[in-house]
Amino acid sequence: MASIQADASFDVETARKHFPSLRGEQVFFDNAGGTQVLNEVIESIHRYLIQSNVQLGATYFTGKLSTQLYNQSLQDAAGYINADPDEIVLGPSTTQLFRNLSIALRHHFPADSEIIVSALDHEANIASWVTLASDLNLTLKWWHGDSTATSNKNPQLTPDSLKPLLTSQTCLVTCTHASNVLGTITPIRAIADLIHDTTPHGLLCVDGVALAPHRPVDVQALGVDIYAFSWYKVFGPHIAQLFVRRGVQKQSMRSLGHYFKSGETLEDKLGLAGAAYELVQGVPHVVRYLKGIEWEGMVRHEERLQEELLKYLRGRPEAFEICGSPEADAATRVPVVSFVVKGRASRDVVEAVEGKSDFGFRWGHFYSKRLTDEVLKLGEDGVVRVSMVHYNSLEEIQRFVEDLNKAVVEV
Repeated sequence: MASIQADASFDVETARKHFPSLRGEQVFFDNAGGTQVLNEVIESIHRYLIQSNVQLGATYFTGKLSTQLYNQSLQDAAGYINADPDEIVLGPSTTQLFRNLSIALRHHFPADSEIIVSALDHEANIASWVTLASDLNLTLKWWHGDSTATSNKNPQLTPDSLKPLLTSQTCLVTCTHASNVLGTITPIRAIADLIHDTTPHGLLCVDGVALAPHRPVDVQALGVDIYAFSWYKVFGPHIAQLFVRRGVQKQSMRSLGHYFKSGETLEDKLGLAGAAYELVQGVPHVVRYLKGIEWEGMVRHEERLQEELLKYLRGRPEAFEICGSPEADAATRVPVVSFVVKGRASRDVVEAVEGKSDFGFRWGHFYSKRLTDEVLKLGEDGVVRVSMVHYNSLEEIQRFVEDLNKAVVEV
C-alpha cells in the first residue's frame, strides 16, 4: 500500500474549536460509542429550554416557535440524507426505532417468508428481527459474510456471500453499513441492487450508525428501503433517525400511533412521542456543521489517523492480531480499529494504558456479541477498540501508539 500522507486541506484545529469538551485533558478514542457534541448544539439546547420549552401545536407565540423549530429539524434531518420529511422519524435510539419498525412491519411477511440477518451487526439490527421471525414462525437465515480460509478475523458482507441465501421467499435482509467493531464498509448499493433484482418482495434494512460520522449519507443513491443512524454518534444530541421509503410505508406497514392520527407520515406511524423536543431542535446545527465540512479532506485525514495505528499493529504480528482489514484504505474501512493482544486479556490491555495516560478507549463486544463470539471466536472480553473521528489529531494517535507499546511490548 502506498504511503498515506497527512491532508493539508483539512484543518483539524479549526474543527476542534467547535467542541468545548476537547479543551480538557481527556483524549477521546471511544467515538464509535458516542462522539463529543458541537458547541452550537449545546447552546441551542440551553436556549430552547429557556425560550421555547412548551408542547407542540399551540397557537400562542411560544407554542408556534416550538412547533416551527421541531418542523424545521425534521426538514433538515430528512434533507441531509436526501429524503422527504414524511419518510423519517426521530427517536431515542436506533435500537428503539428498529423495534418499533419490526412491530409495524409484521403484516409484510406471509407465512412462508424468509428473513436474512447479518451476524456481523450490532444487536440493534438483529434482536428485533430474530424476535419477529420467532413470533411469526418465519425462516431465519444467518449471513456470516466472507472470510479467508486461514483467518476468521476479517469477515466481510459481500453480494457474493449473500446471493446463495436469497430466494423468492426472501422478504427482508438486514446488515450494517460499516461494522462498529471491524470498521469495514459494506457495499450497500450493490447489495440493494442484488436484493431488488433477485427477490419480488425483498427489503433491505441498513444500520448506518458506524458509517454516518465518517461519510455523508444519501439514501436514494444507496437504493435502500430502510436506513437508521444515531445523531449522538455524529456530533449531536442523544437522538436517532430512521428512514423508511414511502412506498414501503404504504404497502407494508401499519401505524402504531393513536387512532386519530392520520398515519400519513413515518413519525405518525412510529414516533410515539419518543423524541425529546430540545434534542430534536439541535439536529439542524449538526447538519449545518456537516454541510460545511470538506469531506474529501476529512476522509483523507481519518485515513491517515488509522494508518498510524494500523501500521504499528501490522509491524508487530507477534504481539497483535487485527480484527478487520489491516490496511487503512478509506474506500473499504472507517477509522474504527479493533485488535487483540496475544496472551493478554483485552480488559487488562485497556486498563494498563488508561492507568498511565489520558486516553479514553474501550474493550468488549460493543453490542456486536454474535460477531465477537461466533465469527471472530474471541473470549468474553472481546477486542480492544480505538475509534477515531475527524477532530482527533495525528499527534494524539502517535502518543497513543507510544503508550500502547509501553504497555504491551516493553513490559
